[in-house]
Amino acid sequence: MTVISVADITVSFGTHTVLDRVSFALSESDRMGIIGVNGCGKSTLFKVITGELEPDAGKVFRSGGKSVGILTQDGAFDVDESLGDNALAQMIGAFPELLAAEAELAELEKKLHDGAKNADDPAFAALTAAYTEKNAGFIRDGGLEFRSRCASVLLRMGFDEPTMHQPLCTLSGGQRTRLALARQLAREPDILLLDEPTNHLDVETLSWLESFLIQYRKCVLVISHDRYFLDRVTNKTLALEYGRAKLYNGGYTASMEQRRIDREIAEKHYQIQQKEIARQEAYIAQQRAWNRERNIIAAESRLKLLAKMEKLEKPREAPRAIRLSFTQALASGNEVLTVKRLSMAFGEKKLFSDLNFLLKKGERLFVVGPNGCGKSTLIKLILGMLTPTAGRIESGYNVEIGYYDQENQNLTPENTVLDELWNAYPQLPETQIRSTLALFRFVGEDVFRTVSVLSGGERARLTLAKLILSHMNLLVLDEPTNHLDIDSREALESALAAFDGTVLTVSHDRYFMDKLATRLIELRPGRAFDGDMADYTVTHVGRGYSEYLEFKHARESGLTPETASVAPTMSDSKAQYLARKQSEADARREKARRARLAKEAEALESELAEIEQELYGSAASDYTRAAELDARRTEAEERLLEIYEIIGV
Repeated sequence: MTVISVADITVSFGTHTVLDRVSFALSESDRMGIIGVNGCGKSTLFKVITGELEPDAGKVFRSGGKSVGILTQDGAFDVDESLGDNALAQMIGAFPELLAAEAELAELEKKLHDGAKNADDPAFAALTAAYTEKNAGFIRDGGLEFRSRCASVLLRMGFDEPTMHQPLCTLSGGQRTRLALARQLAREPDILLLDEPTNHLDVETLSWLESFLIQYRKCVLVISHDRYFLDRVTNKTLALEYGRAKLYNGGYTASMEQRRIDREIAEKHYQIQQKEIARQEAYIAQQRAWNRERNIIAAESRLKLLAKMEKLEKPREAPRAIRLSFTQALASGNEVLTVKRLSMAFGEKKLFSDLNFLLKKGERLFVVGPNGCGKSTLIKLILGMLTPTAGRIESGYNVEIGYYDQENQNLTPENTVLDELWNAYPQLPETQIRSTLALFRFVGEDVFRTVSVLSGGERARLTLAKLILSHMNLLVLDEPTNHLDIDSREALESALAAFDGTVLTVSHDRYFMDKLATRLIELRPGRAFDGDMADYTVTHVGRGYSEYLEFKHARESGLTPETASVAPTMSDSKAQYLARKQSEADARREKARRARLAKEAEALESELAEIEQELYGSAASDYTRAAELDARRTEAEERLLEIYEIIGV
């Protein structure tokens, strides 16, 4: 049964159309992901669905009696202080109808107790019947377990017993975001709208949320840039692009493949039609040039056919993502970073102790673990921003560190975008500074905006722009994909994969880790590991996180490294050597293939030029020969278009 239907929604702000005739329908069990670049209208669509924003045109239809719950990006700060000053009280306060029923039942109980001596009175019988009916409804609606459910959801969201009762003012922004999400999940509305629910969640909490939503038998709409999350949770994907929307079956990866195919088909149909239009126009021009009566009639007939033809719109290119290319300065030594017996604590709170690892040149090391385990602290220790309680960190020969801070705290709010980058690199000419900013979508008047008014995504892009000009050979990145849309995340992945230096990254983005990780370190004491750290070298780059997860599950199940098929079977240096050799061989094959295709394209272009010359020359009056040439021209043009798509012409 359809629970929500959106029909031809159009929303404009001034002359800018954000949503243009957006339509879709969802049934009770659908879980739809909404994707698109930052600013494409995803949150605006949510506001239209909830009624917060009235569309310029179109309607939203909801099945009768269906409840709606929404988590917005700023919903963490929507706190009703009258509900109580701690997380558990806020959770319980999210059930006003059950609290009201509870209070009414308590009042009825008091009346029943007071009137028990008049049990034969008809009024007492009516009171008993009312209590029985009210209590049955209270039990049916979950009144007996809603308090325990609130505590349970909070616990799964990372709130231990003491934290549940902390004053709200002591909670961090991340904790308040998790509290807002927990309130929506506990209520279990019929239609659940989640705007970036994965922000501030660690991997363990993300896994629980995914499991919860997979089992959720009601309608879910989720805006997210977390591709791993979308693949696991959603069964439909709404892609927003240039204000228009298209609904695909499947999660993110499946929808992206279908989008690619659709774009290729649309482009091919457009090219074929343009070729046919050009052919007809050439025919018309030729007939008019001959200027005989029958030629004029033929030309007019073709003109009418052209006028009746339904012209295809030229497919628009995908929205331009940022373009990244990290370049290192001088090469570092093979041993980039040595961590020996490192321990860190803040007062009585111990984060980790006795950490030991060696970071080698060319590795892409990801540090993972639950929130609060010390990942960002480890980065600050490496950068010298904090002093360890024990142990030491040694940089290798010629190591130059470039740092990306997830909070973008190295930006000056009063600076313009242009000044922020130029002040960091005053020796560079303005043209290079502006060109770099343009790669990150800062164009025109955007470069004169002050840092203080930038969104989180814009601040992240500006920080990355500063980093790519730094010419460092060790990149230390703290949650670099936060605030970036999917296209920008993919650009960052490509840039880091091509970077010939060393990378050390803290991240919760599992898709990002899967693509890039050559090694993972997890900071977390537990039964699967000895001490406070697990160190794992990836054997199949491209599925790094998935491979580590299999290894971890095998260890937790009690299997030895010998019996766990995913355990590493070769030394780090040998694995890197083989991977590098394979990569070089693949690159050589691809280069040779492109050279062959370029040569074939050149031959086809020459052949097409000869065909055109003959068509409008000696074959102009030979209809048999003209038909043969036209058939060959069509075949050659289609092959040429295929080659152009492959080699990027």
